[in-house]
Amino acid sequence: MTADGMTTRELLGEADLLLTTVVPGTRGRWPRACAWLIRLALEQTLDVYWARVLPQAAECGMRPQLLLLPAYAGKDIAEQAREAWMGLARATHHHVYELAPTAAELRSWHQAVTQLDADLACGQQLD
Repeated sequence: MTADGMTTRELLGEADLLLTTVVPGTRGRWPRACAWLIRLALEQTLDVYWARVLPQAAECGMRPQLLLLPAYAGKDIAEQAREAWMGLARATHHHVYELAPTAAELRSWHQAVTQLDADLACGQQLD
């Protein structure tokens, strides 16, 4: 659970709402808000995984966690996590000259993080 009490599933649910519904007051801001929700869900998924598998890893930044992931969860899961993280990190560090992420990109990251959460929660291990 995040500091504000939202579970990974709730974060992904709110992101899905932004992807499928017109939410009043989000005009032009919904893509980045959606990216932040998905990124938080990914971070939380990894926090929960590392707390169970290698608690010391949770103290590291995201890059070291992603470097450790192939050895603990397998290369396919690690690659999926790395690709999602890189895209979401880029999307959430807004620069004036960059376009917001597209709905297709957001949906792809949403699906990847949803699958990662399921794989890591069920103890999916090395390929």
